[in-house]
Amino acid sequence: MSNFLEAISNICSNSTTKLKSQYSGRNTMNNMGESLEVFVQDAFSNSINEQDPHKRKQNISNTFSYIGNQNNPPDMILKNSDAIEVKKIQTMCSGIALNSSHPKDKLYKTDPKITQSCRDCEEWSVKDLIYTIGVTSDTHLKHLWLVYGDCYAADKNIYTRIANNIKKGIEGIPNVEFITTKELGKVNKVDPLGITDLRIRGMWGIQNPMNVYSDIYTLPNDSAFSLAALVNKEKYNSFPESSRASIENNESIYILDVHIKNPNNPAKLIKAKLITYKTL
Repeated sequence: MSNFLEAISNICSNSTTKLKSQYSGRNTMNNMGESLEVFVQDAFSNSINEQDPHKRKQNISNTFSYIGNQNNPPDMILKNSDAIEVKKIQTMCSGIALNSSHPKDKLYKTDPKITQSCRDCEEWSVKDLIYTIGVTSDTHLKHLWLVYGDCYAADKNIYTRIANNIKKGIEGIPNVEFITTKELGKVNKVDPLGITDLRIRGMWGIQNPMNVYSDIYTLPNDSAFSLAALVNKEKYNSFPESSRASIENNESIYILDVHIKNPNNPAKLIKAKLITYKTL
């Protein structure tokens, strides 16, 4: 069964980081974000160098219980395991746009943003979430972050409280008709004729892991490609011994015990594993 560590091992065992030309023969890519998603799918399904499209399709089916779309999180779910959200940027330290979905420590089945097919893909209620953030040029993957949501984002109530207070404030405006939606809401009959409406949508963003974890990780300045991955120690130890061995026995992969701030209480520290890799 594929997992976080197996994907890291697959990436570090294959030198392919050329996105567009690598996948242009397999799929019609609307943008580099889609190409990065395919790279991530291949990393988790051990298909990075798979040239047979039918074999790759079977690998994907064997690995994932759900593959989503750009409008609803997550981008994919590993069978009986973690959810994955893929984000593409082209500037190494730029912020991460999350659009209408707030940061997530975990993925919850009750999340109104997810589709019914996601809820029904298997029996589940809560899943750990991996943010996979790729820094790309027009053709190549230059850096990849893989970080678990519970190392990166606060409890969901922190974010929903803000959204709910905004909704309450709008509802308090006199002489408007507030409609609850999957976004922040909608206001009808804004003008005296009652013919204008206002759609209210949140646009969430979060700082780049490069900035958030600058005290434990510095981007190598001599690399063609680099990878950094962060997972809490308890989760790391829960992976099969064979998966841990796949990276611990790779002399090119470095694993460091670190302490990071608890996203819910920065006075508390979380024991974590920082996994890094680079090619020259």
